[in-house]
This record gives sequence, structure tokens and C-alpha cells, in this order.
Amino acid sequence: MQSPIKLLPIEEYLQLEQTSEIRHEYLGGQIFAMVGASEEHNLITTNIIALLRPHLRGSSCRTFVSDMKVKIETEKADIFYYPDIIVTCDPQDNERYFKTRPSLIIEVLSPRTEITDRREKFLYYQTLENFQEYVLVSQHEIKVEVYRQDAQGNWSIQTLGKGNDLELNSIGLTLTMADIYEDVLTI
Repeated sequence: MQSPIKLLPIEEYLQLEQTSEIRHEYLGGQIFAMVGASEEHNLITTNIIALLRPHLRGSSCRTFVSDMKVKIETEKADIFYYPDIIVTCDPQDNERYFKTRPSLIIEVLSPRTEITDRREKFLYYQTLENFQEYVLVSQHEIKVEVYRQDAQGNWSIQTLGKGNDLELNSIGLTLTMADIYEDVLTI
């Protein structure tokens, strides 16, 4: 017996997310529950946020952690993801429950989400108007990958390790690996 897949309208999804005990990502009417994060994942995210917030204070940029959605509009469907960290510097990016114009997105890789973060999410994030940098941080080894868009719209990747610093060109901030992995991995 076949059953039709019920597609959830965006308005209903946004209302449900406000009261849900777990977060869900939204892809064209279908919702997918988010899994919990490890201690290492949380520490890395906290370490980065702790450095971003004071650096951005007094600027037009704002940083958000994993409870803020990014909305992506495509020809076929609207999508909502929950990145680990978002930075938006556009004053018009002022929706209360989601952002549409981030310049920087950071994901701390997890075994269950790594393939989605590397492929699907990155492809969709590239369609965002102000998007400049995508950073993938490993939680099991000292490894950070930075995808950057140049003035011509081309993307490049830079892989960083133990002896490198992470330069976030989109916001003018440099982080050391010791900053990122404090209390997680030994540098």
C-alpha cells in the first residue's frame, strides 16, 4: 500500500519549530530531525563563538549559534538549515527566526552530518547572495577546511592543520588552532 508524503507548508514548519523540543531542517516541505551533538562539537562551537562575539561587537555584523536557521530559496523549493555558526553583516537580514544573507557559515563536522555538510549544504549555501566563506571544522583531528569565494565568484578550498591559523577574511579575524581546539585536542 502506498501512502502520500505530506509536505508541510513553510508557515506551519516555522510555527512548529518555535515550540518543538527538537530542531528540524526543512527541505521543500519535508522535515528532518536534527541529532544531538557531542561534547567536543559543543566545545569547539563555544570556543569559536567566544572569539567571534567580542570581535564583532560594535560592527554591523551579528553572530548566531545552532538555533538560528538559514533560509535558502531555490526554483524548486525552500530550504531551512541549522548551521553551527552564522555571521551576517547585512542590516537587511533581519528576520527573527532565520537569516537569508550570511557572509560566513561554520559547521563542526559530525559523523552523521559530514557528507551533508560537505555536499548538499555547501551547494545550497553557494546560492546565497552575500555568502563568502564556509568553514568545516573536524572534531576528531586538528583540521579545518575553508571554502572562499573570490571577486569573480569562483570558490577555492584551503585545508589547515596544526601549524596554521584560520583567517576569516569575511569578518577580518584570525583564529589559532589552539583557540579553536581549546579543551578538546592538544596542539
